Amino acid sequence: MTPIRSTFFVCVVAAFVIGLATFSSAQTNAPSKKGSVEKVSVHGAALQGNLEGDSPDRDVFIYLPPGYASNRNQRYPVVYLLHGYGLTAERWMSFTNLAAAADKDIAAGTMKEMILVNPDAFTKYSGSMYSASVTTGDWESYIADDLVAYVDGHYRTIPNRMSRGLGGHSMGGYGTIRIGMKRPDVFGSLYIMSACCLMNNPFPAQGRGAGARAAAPQGERAGAPATEGERGRGDGARGAGQGRGRGGFGNVQGALAAAFSPNPKNPPDFFDNPTKDGEPQPLIVAKWAANSPLAMIDQYVTNLKKYHAIMGEVGLQDGLAASNTQMDQIFTDFGVTHTFETYEGDHTNRVIERIEMKVLPFFSNNLSFKK
Repeated sequence: MTPIRSTFFVCVVAAFVIGLATFSSAQTNAPSKKGSVEKVSVHGAALQGNLEGDSPDRDVFIYLPPGYASNRNQRYPVVYLLHGYGLTAERWMSFTNLAAAADKDIAAGTMKEMILVNPDAFTKYSGSMYSASVTTGDWESYIADDLVAYVDGHYRTIPNRMSRGLGGHSMGGYGTIRIGMKRPDVFGSLYIMSACCLMNNPFPAQGRGAGARAAAPQGERAGAPATEGERGRGDGARGAGQGRGRGGFGNVQGALAAAFSPNPKNPPDFFDNPTKDGEPQPLIVAKWAANSPLAMIDQYVTNLKKYHAIMGEVGLQDGLAASNTQMDQIFTDFGVTHTFETYEGDHTNRVIERIEMKVLPFFSNNLSFKK
């Protein structure tokens, strides 16, 4: 080979190697694809005529994975995530960094592409409790029927129970176990995060009085919901709830009474409180207890055993740790297959991490991706 040809050959090979390295570097440094978030309004036939006067048209934030727009023939499992007391769906999305967490998990391979649905359950009293009440509306049916039907009708979902998950935190954890016990025909996997209100006793220990007095930020004694948002300040609702009740924990008793002891013959609030003229009302106390998952699980064991997977968790420093651990024990006693974890943390300080590291991978591993 002549010197000229030899030099030319070396240059070509060098250029190829450099080009390959540049391409490889560009691939490595290329930004990860991101999903998109759509805000829609979903009408709830089940919420029409609620006596609080809350709109039956609810904001819903829907995360669509990166491949949704380009893979036009692809269908996806759906996870329905329920926010806690005092938050709106919008604040839940930002509080949890949900879209960013999903993008990160997908890029890391710890989560397959799924649709995430986040409905707004903020009401006159700062939270619906995801209950079935003439005062608040039938939130059980709104989530399991109206919302699921809308999402299946407007997005490329895999429309069967094994491809649907339900999860939530605090009030949303309560909604998850409450709706989950009743609707295994709709959902196939559950993730219960630090559920509030597992045992609804309106009268706390130490004789502090009923209802809202028991609703301290950790709420264990009365089973009241803790407010998410800025940790330790109990003000998750204030930014969103101005003009719609007193905000913060001032609305807790109203929220619980509207959900658990509605009374269409008792305007203007349309609910009954556990005390009247300073005296306990046994029937109302019984109604609150009847809405307690710890007292309901044994009635729904057959339904719970239909789930493909159930996961529960709570922070060891969370005031709701005792009742959530008790739920775990009841599941075990009745032979309900599930997983339960405790971790170092309080009611809110590990939520972002747990969603990214635990919740989203859990659903990815347990939902069906088969059409």
